[in-house]
Formats: sequence, C-alpha cells, structure tokens
Amino acid sequence: MKTSLSGGESPLLADDPLADPAAPWVLLTRLPGFGIRRRQSVLQVVHSLSDVLSLSSATLHAMGLNAEALTGILAWQRGDRGHPLMMDVAAIVRDCRAGNITILTWPDHNYPEALRHIHNPPLALYCLGDTALLQRDQIGIVGSRHATPAGLDHARRFAATLGERGLLVTSGLALGIDGAAHAGALDAGAPTVAVIGSGPDRLYPRQHQKLGRRIVERGVIVSEYPPGTPARAGHFPQRNRIISGLSRGILVVEAGLKSGSLISARLALEQGREVFAIPGSVHSPVARGCHHLIKQGARLVETVDDVLEELGTWWSLQPTVTEKPEAAEGPDLSALAKREIAVFRALGYDPVSTDALASATGLSADQLMQSLLLLELQGLVASAPGGYLRLA
Repeated sequence: MKTSLSGGESPLLADDPLADPAAPWVLLTRLPGFGIRRRQSVLQVVHSLSDVLSLSSATLHAMGLNAEALTGILAWQRGDRGHPLMMDVAAIVRDCRAGNITILTWPDHNYPEALRHIHNPPLALYCLGDTALLQRDQIGIVGSRHATPAGLDHARRFAATLGERGLLVTSGLALGIDGAAHAGALDAGAPTVAVIGSGPDRLYPRQHQKLGRRIVERGVIVSEYPPGTPARAGHFPQRNRIISGLSRGILVVEAGLKSGSLISARLALEQGREVFAIPGSVHSPVARGCHHLIKQGARLVETVDDVLEELGTWWSLQPTVTEKPEAAEGPDLSALAKREIAVFRALGYDPVSTDALASATGLSADQLMQSLLLLELQGLVASAPGGYLRLA
C-alpha cells in the first residue's frame, strides 16, 4: 500500500531525495500558478503552506488551484515518483546534495528571521557557504554596474569599515559597486553575503567567478533559484527584495535615475528599512539617483558613522576601528615629489582634462603623464571619461 510523502510511514529510503525535509517546500516553489496571491488565499484556510499538500482533491479545487498544481499535489500524495513535478523536485534535491548546497526552508531555524516579515518571502533559499551568517544584522550596499573609480573606492572603503564594525555587508554580486562592496568586506577579513539572480552553481557575471569562490569560503551565496537556473533579466528585481529584506538598511553608493538600485531602495522603504545615499558630483549621471533619494528623504552619508548613528545606539556595543581620514582632510602626500603633489592638488572629484592639468601645473605633456601614472600606482587618482579625477 502506498502512503503519502507528506507524513506517516514512508516507503522511501532515508537517502531518497523526496524524503528530504526540504522536498515538500521545494515542491511548493515549483507548483504552477502558486504565487504570492494564491499562497495568501491558501493561508486563510490552512495554518502552514505545507499543509496544502495533505488536502483532498475537492478542497484543493475549491481553493482555486489550477489543474497542473492540483495534479502535482495529488502526485505527491500518491508517492508518484514518475510525475514530472516529482522528478523535478527530486533532481533539485540531488543536485543540492551533490553541490554541497544547503536548502533553507520556512521551518528551518537558520532561515533569516528578517526575511520572514517581508511581502512575498521566498519559501526556499539555496545557499553555498555559512548559512548561520544570515541571522546576523546586515547592511545592503548597492549601486551602478557602470561605477566611477571614485564610486568603487567608496564601496570598498565603506564595506571594509562596516565589516570591521561588526555589520555584515550584503550585495548582489553584480559588476561595479556590488563587486567592490563584497571585495572590500573580504579584504578587511569580514564575511559577506551575495544574493544572486541565478542558481548558486551558475554564478553571474562570469567575471566574478573568483570573487564568488572567495565569498563561499568566507561568507555565503544565497539564491531563491535552484541549481542549474541561468541568470535572467526578470530575476534581478526579485533578487533585490531579498537583499533589502535581509538588511537593516540599504546604502546606495552610485546610481543613475533608472538604476535597479533605486528599486532596491524603494523595496527597502516598503519593508521598513533605512535608506542611505552617498552624494556625488552634480555633473555625474551615476550620482543623480543618489541625489534623487536624498531629496526623497534618504539619509545623506559621508562617513560610516552616519550609517551607524541612524541604525541605532546599540551599535556602540560592536567592535570599533579608527576610520581613515576623510577626503576633505586629504591623504598623506609626504612621500610624493613636488611635481606629483602639484598634479594631485590640481585634480578634483570631477574629471579634469590633461590640457587643463597641463595649464594649471605648467608641466609638459610627458612630465604630466609620468606624474599621473605615479599617482595612479599610488591609488590616488584614476582615469575617467573626460580626463582624470582624484580618489582620495
């Protein structure tokens, strides 16, 4: 006699993927037409979404489930391993076991508590790395994929100092600001969380494969998509709600007016999180999104202390470090020659053309380029469209 896979005596072997405690929750994520609206209507009838897997055919039909979802649930109840949906769930669990991917589901004690309270929380998370980190307080750092050198430097420095202060940095592993934030935290010896829009075994973009491996070793990669899922455009807005949902606040470093980072900021506000923004040049297109957020009430941020102050006084209990001097005070130039100092002081935070620099310093083209190269090697300046700008 066959018995239900959702409870009671199971005919399955202990290592069968469909006997895994995560399997019923994976099944719920794979049911056609079982999105947030349907789940909310179901929860008016049952105590837990997993209870839907034990309801009768008539009850399921009365609740408005479509034919595909209904037949999938009935296949689960029959233990029909040959049903396509059951085969799909079994394959996901097997792939996770083979890839050392942890499946965190709603009942798991390591499921992030902050995420339970957002609209449309994921029923299952696929994680590579230390899932216990997800219980820590987090700060999301997001921004443009086409960041300026100054923006990348801000992301690295803020992530490093926030990590040193005991706050877990969370971002989306994208090019630009996201990658710089992850790298900044890791370089400071702090863990970091990457929320991605593909399966955890399909890291995207490809340029961040090495960074992704560093995150797995020191932090955790999180996705609501099972192994084998490629990155798709529609996944990234969905990913953003998880970044903000995990975080106590979102720091936007650089963003255009149509940036996905503004979606993250909007979601953060809807979820009751704090929103912070770093201002930039009025001439920079990647500063306009930050300026828009500040006009809408986001906290203008110049230092890490601005973030910690807004998050609350309990941060005084966290480890502290001495912050690096602010840009307004200027870096230590004592090791530079007079020529390099003159070039550095002629630069601003907006790009300055080499013609303007030559005019301001009185240097020949060769002398100017030599000095700029030395300053670049010191990490003090960077080339940008329109010329050169200072980073410190």
